Amino acid sequence: MPAPDAWSPQAFNPHALSDGELAALALGGRQAAYSALLQRHRDRVFRIARASCGDEEAALDITQQSFISAFAALGRYDHARPFAHWIARIALNKCRDRARRQKLRTLFSFAMPEDQGAGIPDPAVRADDALADRQELARAMACIARLPASQREVLVLRGVEGMSEAEVAAVLGITAKAVETRLYRARRALAEMLEK
Repeated sequence: MPAPDAWSPQAFNPHALSDGELAALALGGRQAAYSALLQRHRDRVFRIARASCGDEEAALDITQQSFISAFAALGRYDHARPFAHWIARIALNKCRDRARRQKLRTLFSFAMPEDQGAGIPDPAVRADDALADRQELARAMACIARLPASQREVLVLRGVEGMSEAEVAAVLGITAKAVETRLYRARRALAEMLEK
């Protein structure tokens, strides 16, 4: 724990505090602690969401929803565990929720008369990017988004976020061997999709 004066409003230095300490301060009503947690973890959450769903706008929404949910449930956060793992898990759950909603929209858009289904957004990746590398990135991300959730999550956390197999196992609540197996399958499936 930091010295008592580090907790005072005048001496608040978020860089000197752990995520657990920031969470405790946030629960105590310190708005600056919420901001510090957001600043510290938002880029990672965005990258996880973008790689999971393949859409930047949706990833921004998922990032925002993830932090709203995390801050609402901050009392249940175990300060002994990494906040980064906890928020990543929340983001992955938000990505799953979005994927389920998209499947339902797609199902119902086929069930509706044509004139009524026009308002439902097309889940395909936009092809209006002018640069070839942007198009290739969008194509790769769309392929990642089509992977089964179990494979996609492991690929995103290990390959995109660079977490170790042990960290991925802790976030997902599976064994390191399961991470290795899912990662192998995800990479193989992704390679096959990208070849087509």
